[in-house]
Amino acid sequence: MSKKEVKKVVLAYSGGLDTSIILKWLQDEYNAEVITFTADLGQGEEVEPARIKALSCGIKPENIFILDIKEEFVKDYVFPMFRANAIYEGEYLLGTSIARPLIAKKQIEIANKMGADAVSHGATGKGNDQVRFELGYLGLRPDITVIAPWREWDLNSRESLLNYAKTHGIEIAQKHLDADGNPAISPYSMDANLLHISYEGLHLENPNNEPEESMWLWTTSPENAPDEAEYLTISYKNGDPIAINGEELSPATLLKKLNDYGNKHGIGRLDIVENRYVGMKARGCYETPGGTIMLKAHRAIESITLDREASHLKDELMPRYAKLIYQGYWFSPEREMLQAAIDKTQVNVEGTVKIKLYKGNVMVVGRESSKSLYSEAHSTFEKDEVYNQKDAAGFIRLNALRFIIAGQVRDRK
Repeated sequence: MSKKEVKKVVLAYSGGLDTSIILKWLQDEYNAEVITFTADLGQGEEVEPARIKALSCGIKPENIFILDIKEEFVKDYVFPMFRANAIYEGEYLLGTSIARPLIAKKQIEIANKMGADAVSHGATGKGNDQVRFELGYLGLRPDITVIAPWREWDLNSRESLLNYAKTHGIEIAQKHLDADGNPAISPYSMDANLLHISYEGLHLENPNNEPEESMWLWTTSPENAPDEAEYLTISYKNGDPIAINGEELSPATLLKKLNDYGNKHGIGRLDIVENRYVGMKARGCYETPGGTIMLKAHRAIESITLDREASHLKDELMPRYAKLIYQGYWFSPEREMLQAAIDKTQVNVEGTVKIKLYKGNVMVVGRESSKSLYSEAHSTFEKDEVYNQKDAAGFIRLNALRFIIAGQVRDRK
């Protein structure tokens, strides 16, 4: 489809540097009617200014969509992912990855409602997000036209974007303060939602540079965290957290509260070099305070409620599941198949986990469940009436039988 054939386009719009320029660029290059969609995913910033900015760029009021989707995000995306204990490459809790399919889904819903024939995003041609957004778009509406400005225009640096903004009178919010305390454009490429905040670019592009302490926006440094540990309990049902300290909370409210605990105690900072789907390695820093606590607590409640072989198989499947989310295959049949298997394991994953938070550490100090498979009678080191230790001899010999036979063959040579 040529540029002239695009009539309406739904833009994933934050009101920041990239998407503000994209909005103007779409109007000029495609002569298309632009519909903006701003998602409130709990990023910690006001989203309403995006409405004012869109209006100032000539967007009709009825073409501006600002949706609070925090509860849907946590309930239908974050929680299912955490049932799998998903971690990419052993460390990354997938905070950006898991938000992209929901944004894509909402863009397609708005496109269908408004009769739009195209969607657009601000992801660069070097990153993973372009894949995540577009696999989502095409998986939900195969006939949609996708406009990815970073793969079309020649604005290939932050400096060129700023010059474009200046030339076209586009106001760019300056929320970051420089070393002298003056407003400035943030030196990092950042993404935030209720699960995490990420930092990439400039100083971080050298993987040997230690992150500046001023970079971290959410968490207290572990060195400055309280000198006294704090305890809390997290209650689970069907593998999902439902209450903190006995107080039942909605999914988004619960995660927000865990973030508050984690931020206070310096929990969830991460500095990694990861393998992007498009091929290169990239260094990123992340703060995932509530998610770090949830992961530890979930594994703890699973440890007493999940069968051994189910647990081990689940751990074998997890890297594949995490890779699917990282690479953008949330709506794929293989992810849905794995999700069905994972969710089946969570039927009896319920109970309470006691957590101790102290200077960047999350420690499990207790767990209990009415569905517990832990049997003190069988596990005790004291005298018991339920386990005959002599049975272990036959068990060991049967498991060693193939070794014994193989050894006999070797001895005949």
